Amino acid sequence: MDTRTVDLLRVRPEIPQETVYDSMSDNERFQNVTLRPVIKLQNYLLVEAFKNYANKHKGVYFTLELEKRFLYIENAIQKDIKFRNSLKGMIIGQFTVDEYLVYIEDSSALNKRMMNLVVESLKDQVQLIELEVCI
Repeated sequence: MDTRTVDLLRVRPEIPQETVYDSMSDNERFQNVTLRPVIKLQNYLLVEAFKNYANKHKGVYFTLELEKRFLYIENAIQKDIKFRNSLKGMIIGQFTVDEYLVYIEDSSALNKRMMNLVVESLKDQVQLIELEVCI
């Protein structure tokens, strides 16, 4: 294994609750083995990117009630292609070459999984995002 691959895999957090089964699809396996650890590793960067996005869009997000914030997160990631591509780049940049080769085989389906994980991660941290802004 090359040094970059070893270093990338070494710094990733382990997610023990995510197990891999023989019956899993290749995409589900990729999600659990690669996407979840990379998204967890990049969590603070993804949160900061979202806060920057919300601030650049006049801070409307921070005035919304909880349910509307969830919708705002979903819409920002699903409809703003530039922002979505930026988030994808933050994640794909942490792939090993072998993972990237697997990713490009079914990038459309894996992008959907990736963005769903990011949306859920940000939704889970709505209060954290708010607290960081208020301080």
